[in-house]
Amino acid sequence: MKILICDDEAPARLRLRQLINEIDDTEVVAEAKNGKEALQRCHELEPDVVLLDIRMPGIDGIETARHLAEHDDPPAVIFTTAYGDFALSAFEANAVDYLLKPLRRERLQQALLKAHSLNKAQLQSLLVDDDFSAARTHLSIHGRDSLLLIAVEDVISFQADHKYVTVHHIDGETLIEESLVSLEQEFSAQFLRIHRNALIAGDKLMGIEKDSSGQVHAIVEGLAEHPEVSRRHVSELRKLLKKRPLKRSFS
Repeated sequence: MKILICDDEAPARLRLRQLINEIDDTEVVAEAKNGKEALQRCHELEPDVVLLDIRMPGIDGIETARHLAEHDDPPAVIFTTAYGDFALSAFEANAVDYLLKPLRRERLQQALLKAHSLNKAQLQSLLVDDDFSAARTHLSIHGRDSLLLIAVEDVISFQADHKYVTVHHIDGETLIEESLVSLEQEFSAQFLRIHRNALIAGDKLMGIEKDSSGQVHAIVEGLAEHPEVSRRHVSELRKLLKKRPLKRSFS
């Protein structure tokens, strides 16, 4: 059984490694100190099990598990946490098991045996049957030989085109296979609908203007082109823009 350990505290990682070394037919293939590293290592090494801390800076354990669910062959996730039952009820349905720190070898062995007994379909069902309410901090795009993580705070706009959505971000453009509706629902606090096929980051909206034909366009920091604004959304944008200084607008 190939195991990846993810914990932001080195002593916790060492403790897990020592415990695993005492359990037959197990191997630690890598360690990660945060969710981003864990996702990259999983993409490269395809472990059978990920021992995943919950509270970590950046991409925490809960969001990491959500991204792992997108793998074609997802690993079993076993959460490790120092926190009590107030948090566990939200995570129990989405992991093979959870372990409370300080960890005991017998309890870890029991969790690993449970993970080993599940087939691929059961693991996939555990991971995707979630009820997460918190928005992701990153988007993950899985290529054949690579994994790209885009911080949501670096996204400028989402533009729908048939079944794909183009993500315009500070480092360029990337295609993802997510619906604009689901993105709008998840990131409603950060992004504005300006057209049936476009969302823009609210904090990057600089102004609005009309072209010679009377069509309204949004001026968005980081976008060379000014995306079209549908009539139904113009009033909403004008109200928002009255609350901040404008570089360009229209009467």
